[in-house]
Amino acid sequence: MKRLASLSDDIKQYLVVTGNYWAFTLTDGALRMLVVLYFHGLGYSPLEVAMLFIFYEIFGVITNLIGGWLGARLGLNRTMNIGLFMQIVALGMLLVPSALLTVPWVMAAQALSGIAKDLNKMSAKSSIKLLVPSDAQGQLYKWVAILTGSKNALKGAGFFLGGALLTIFGFKGAVLGMAVALLLVWISSLISLKKDLGKAKNKPKFTEIFSKSRAINYLSAARMFLFGSRDVWFVVALPVYLASEFGWDHWTVGGFLAVWIIGYGFVQGLAPKLTGTNRGSTPDGRHALAWASVLGITPVLIALALSYGWHAQEVLLGGLLAFGALFAINSSLHSYLIVSYAGEDGVSLDVGFYYMANAMGRVIGTVLSGWLFQEYGLVICLWVSAGFILLTAVISIGLPKHQSPTVKSTL
Repeated sequence: MKRLASLSDDIKQYLVVTGNYWAFTLTDGALRMLVVLYFHGLGYSPLEVAMLFIFYEIFGVITNLIGGWLGARLGLNRTMNIGLFMQIVALGMLLVPSALLTVPWVMAAQALSGIAKDLNKMSAKSSIKLLVPSDAQGQLYKWVAILTGSKNALKGAGFFLGGALLTIFGFKGAVLGMAVALLLVWISSLISLKKDLGKAKNKPKFTEIFSKSRAINYLSAARMFLFGSRDVWFVVALPVYLASEFGWDHWTVGGFLAVWIIGYGFVQGLAPKLTGTNRGSTPDGRHALAWASVLGITPVLIALALSYGWHAQEVLLGGLLAFGALFAINSSLHSYLIVSYAGEDGVSLDVGFYYMANAMGRVIGTVLSGWLFQEYGLVICLWVSAGFILLTAVISIGLPKHQSPTVKSTL
């Protein structure tokens, strides 16, 4: 306790922000796995399961645009706490009697959860920019990597938690337990977070939600296709394929995907060392191009192996692990670059715009994951993934080299 009390105010706020983000992410990952497995078990088709998440992703696009503006005007503490509260409400909506748990109702609950998730994420990522000195880019990269990596490790734990809770307590019991736990976190956050964190000195106009920075526009486009490349085969196609083709039960599917996400988060945390920060350098556009190019090889190899029936299960699982590690480095690079490129005043505007593109990629990937898998199978999902990664690499050519922390050039 004495050691905690001796920490600087910035470190304490970083710990509060990170703790909030961790708690939210754990429930978000668990809820996603609960919905996928529960409704697939009820006989929903892959496309129908994908459509349950479509509002979650669409409202994420809208929220990141508007949320960045709200964060700059109201403060990031308020947007983070609003996100926590909305997730509690979304979980409560799923506690209605089973007869009322219709597709439109679940889609509405997922829409609210999507708004909550992106308010929380935008607030957490933007806060770090304000808690690290502008001349400490290496430290900024490390803090972003730690936050992002630990978040994804907990999201993986949430996948496992979702599958386990569904098996032990059933759908309603699992949702109720998560809602109560998140309520306690929300009350603690109301007390602990600074009230002026991230509030812009000059109140931005609503028309400023769209970025005018060339670097941020290019990075946002690359991010959209990067996350589309993951979700086009990961969100619906992969868990359903593992259950239907390999005969895995809820525990096994949830457990494997949990290990994947946890490993993915662990690699994200190591990204600064893997990309050269330990040698006194920070990444730029060339790093983003190089790592995207390497990532694109993995879905191609997996698709070829599945097409020719060459050790399908072993290749898919091994390829998935390789894809996860390489994707983690790409994601961590992007997460650092957006925080580095964003302006000091009203940082949430730039970060919100970037995560809007992230959410758009998830929308595209989620819909295609259900539709392509249902109509053509997992191999086509993998080829589309490879195509999206190629687009990510091409767009990354336009990213700045040795860019300064703030970018104000205009397209």
